[in-house]
Amino acid sequence: MSQIPRIVIIGAGYGGVVTSIRLQKELNYNEADITLINKHDYHYITTHLHMPAAGTDDPKNARVDISKLIDEFKVDFIKSTVVDINTEEKKVILEDSTVSYDYLVVGLGGEPETFGIPGLKEYALSIRSINSVNYIREHIEYMFAKYKNDESRTDYLTFVVGGSGFTGIEFVGELADRLPKLCSVFNVDPSLVRIVNVEAAPTALPGFDPELVKYAMNLLTDKGVEFMISTPIKECTPDGVILASGEEIKSQTVVWTGGIRGNSLVENAGFEAVRGRVKVDEYLRAPGFDDVFIIGDCSVMFKEDGKPFPPTAQIAMQQGVACAYNLAASIRGEKLKTFKPEIKGTVASLGKGEAIGVVGEKKIKGYTAAIMKKMIDIRYLYIIGGIPLVLKKTRF
Repeated sequence: MSQIPRIVIIGAGYGGVVTSIRLQKELNYNEADITLINKHDYHYITTHLHMPAAGTDDPKNARVDISKLIDEFKVDFIKSTVVDINTEEKKVILEDSTVSYDYLVVGLGGEPETFGIPGLKEYALSIRSINSVNYIREHIEYMFAKYKNDESRTDYLTFVVGGSGFTGIEFVGELADRLPKLCSVFNVDPSLVRIVNVEAAPTALPGFDPELVKYAMNLLTDKGVEFMISTPIKECTPDGVILASGEEIKSQTVVWTGGIRGNSLVENAGFEAVRGRVKVDEYLRAPGFDDVFIIGDCSVMFKEDGKPFPPTAQIAMQQGVACAYNLAASIRGEKLKTFKPEIKGTVASLGKGEAIGVVGEKKIKGYTAAIMKKMIDIRYLYIIGGIPLVLKKTRF
């Protein structure tokens, strides 16, 4: 190890950003060189992406310039794409250079999980980045314009959303708010527009409180969303989706929200991974690597009942705090802290002014839950950027 160890953080998602911010507070100037690498020069707030994708919010509100979050005198930022991780030589291979590390933090985002369904990669859209949500928003508006040029093509007005997890439900909630406005702009009969939410599991929001799931489904149904539960998608085609039952839904817009896997770079690096996720130890390190910490979508930890913790933003943030502490402890030769995820609450939005959630033991819904969702968003903005970022990014 060099005299001043080099910490390299790859990925500026929730975990990577929080790790960077905490490290620049934890460490003195002469204790470590810290480098953050990300393919964009901004951090995007993943839990906000369903809104700009539907067109109900400005995409700018879901992104924050990295330069506004880090202290450039303490953290070096490199805008580049990681193409490989060489653990033997302790190097991160970028598209245009190579960076050596003494300690590595893998905070790369996940990738859409298609479960081998033919055609999903080729023909479905996914809510995964600022660029992708910009495309989805513009595509939806373009479908209305195309319909006005050929009113026999009602498939232009059919919107299929695969998956009824958090992203799927939050997206259809925003979409149900947005489409009536587009009908007005393009002078389209609202009765011709369909939003179809298809889910293979026996319930929407699997694992969520059944009473709240029922509330969400009833509310979204009243907004015009059609649910097809216990209905796997067999294939995605240029003309729509084919269900396991053989039924075909004609649509020129299929948005896939059915799952996230870890990052293929993690698998290719030789870590013990399943679907791109590494079962990290109690200190968030990759098995067999005392110098590699893995957080966020690429890590997995298990509950006492043997089930994995979900790869949520709140856990990634908690991992970022713990990872920074354990990095500092490693450098100083001090004892590392065991990390245990703490689920403080879960809230899913259902469109403007509506949400459902569980906070502690309490179930909340409607406007109360929507306010709680807003408070969660504000808290994160405050953590990474203080009051100025809260005022800049929050819709009051």
